[in-house]
Amino acid sequence: MRELRARWSALAAGIEAATPTDRDRAVDSLRALAILGVVLGHWLVTSLTTADGGLRGTSPLVHMPWLAPVSWVFQTLAVFFLVGGHVAALGYASARERGISYGAWVGQRLARLFRPVAAVLVLWTVVAGGMLLGGAELDTVRTLVRLVLSPLWFLLVFAALTAATPLVARLHPLWPAAVVAGVDLWRFGTGGPAWIGWVNVAAGWLVPFTLGAAWSRGAFSRRGPLLLLVAATAAATGALVLWGGYPASMVGVPGAAVSNLNPPTLAAVTFGLAQCGLALLARDRLARLVRRPAAWAGAAWVNLSAMTVFLWHQTAMMAVTALGLLLPVRLPGLHTVPDSVGWIAARVLWLPVFAAALGLCWTAFRVHERDRRSRSAAVTAARRVPGPSAEEIIHA
Repeated sequence: MRELRARWSALAAGIEAATPTDRDRAVDSLRALAILGVVLGHWLVTSLTTADGGLRGTSPLVHMPWLAPVSWVFQTLAVFFLVGGHVAALGYASARERGISYGAWVGQRLARLFRPVAAVLVLWTVVAGGMLLGGAELDTVRTLVRLVLSPLWFLLVFAALTAATPLVARLHPLWPAAVVAGVDLWRFGTGGPAWIGWVNVAAGWLVPFTLGAAWSRGAFSRRGPLLLLVAATAAATGALVLWGGYPASMVGVPGAAVSNLNPPTLAAVTFGLAQCGLALLARDRLARLVRRPAAWAGAAWVNLSAMTVFLWHQTAMMAVTALGLLLPVRLPGLHTVPDSVGWIAARVLWLPVFAAALGLCWTAFRVHERDRRSRSAAVTAARRVPGPSAEEIIHA
């Protein structure tokens, strides 16, 4: 343990020394917190139970709806889109100043997003095919593949908004928010077609993305407007849930008539705005916190392989669940129905095991998040010391 602490301290010192003095550490910290929120949220509200010899997906929110406030903490996608809009707007403006074409800029950004996806798709194509050939139940395979592929919708939307940065960077967030409100009024208030709700997949996530773009232009430098934003949108969310008929959960609940997330509703948008406002209020405190080398090393480490962590966290959970089936008993919090406080306590104890499995996935697949030059640098660094170099973490 002492040796591990010493190695971490040495790595943290190296990262600190390699970090440019003008780097906005709060932005990296918010991105890391958003990714970790999504991962922990999925691990807490997604459950695979054994039924009829197979695995079926369910959620503790089905059996214990009073757990809905958990989704308010861990549904952090709005913060990720906030940071994404901020970084994309700054990056595109910088590219234009340096004479880099739009095609080169967007190609580089999208390549970073989609390189890790190929590894997930190849592995799960092989796994799903092997399971079916081995006699696994079709519903079991479908459940597992759906859990793996479901995060990809987020990646596609994020990529589309990133590519549209030159068009949407100066769009006021109220415009896409108004579109979401109009769509909800049509489908819920006047009985419009359900398919119109999918317009909100773009409009709903465009709200925090354009908020981030406004942040890049110097908006929200004063606390007063941010406090007003948080108060107004939190009150609007409460009113929509209490009197507007929207679900209290900010994630999808299996079997529910309406999901706030799929597609996004007005309640999800107002909640996301409140969350983004809190994130912006906290950025100065975060910046002070990550001046400490150890804290900054953790944030930098997550940012190094954010897409790898996001794409493989469900696989890590499912691998642990599947290996547990080899035991002669059904393990609480892993294979049992999530319908009690005891299940919650047991699931929390499984989180470090999921994290260890995710660490193995990260070790195996993080290389796919880098281009060829970065991969060569990573190999050279690995020959010198275990793990990535400080420069790799900062400049990846």
